Amino acid sequence: MTLPLFGALSPLGAADRLTSADPSDWPVASGWRPVTDAFFASSSGQKLLGFLGGRLADNAVIFPPRPLRALELTPPEAVRVVILGQDPYHGRYQAEGLAFSVAPGVPLPPSLRNIFKELQRDLGTPPPQFPEPGGSLVRWATDGVLLLNTCLTVEEGRPASHAGQGWEGLTDAVIRQVSAGDQPVAFLLWGAHAQTKRALIDASRHKVLLANHPSPLSALRPPLPFIGCGHFSQLREWREKQ
Repeated sequence: MTLPLFGALSPLGAADRLTSADPSDWPVASGWRPVTDAFFASSSGQKLLGFLGGRLADNAVIFPPRPLRALELTPPEAVRVVILGQDPYHGRYQAEGLAFSVAPGVPLPPSLRNIFKELQRDLGTPPPQFPEPGGSLVRWATDGVLLLNTCLTVEEGRPASHAGQGWEGLTDAVIRQVSAGDQPVAFLLWGAHAQTKRALIDASRHKVLLANHPSPLSALRPPLPFIGCGHFSQLREWREKQ
């Protein structure tokens, strides 16, 4: 898909935005199905679906088109690393259902630029060349990195607009399932929202790394600046020991 990188944006199609509040339209790997089914059957899940349905009825533009894509691409038995973000990008064509990732052909947002900057500083890995492969992290997701936001939908131009509507209950359950699994996992908690999930993780069995959010507002700010955190080299060392 060729996207309008600069200048006027073309109209959104059905494939570019959320069109359904029915979770049966959102694929997930079979290992996640007990968690997602239980959540959407609960009162919190029903309230969330009602909220999404109401916003769609009001013609709100909601991203991403597949809110559970992280659970679709990274089954629980494959998870080796969890990178936890906040909520999806709220710009047109950006969010693709994976934390910090953008669809192919979309200019890199500042947070993702800082992630690639730290990756290069820490490991010497050059950032991908824009626009191909650009900022899509699908390859990470298919390699066992669960790219999960704490909230899984957002409205165009309205950051955090769906925070507190119920998604947090599902993402809490996902984190608990990963923490309870047999395989040691590294959790990279970037930013205050992600770090609220720390209590859900069994730190005696898993690696937990904390840093500020990679956005320009906090990437260099104490006490845990993202630039210079060294998470990628620490992760590589830990995984080699595993």
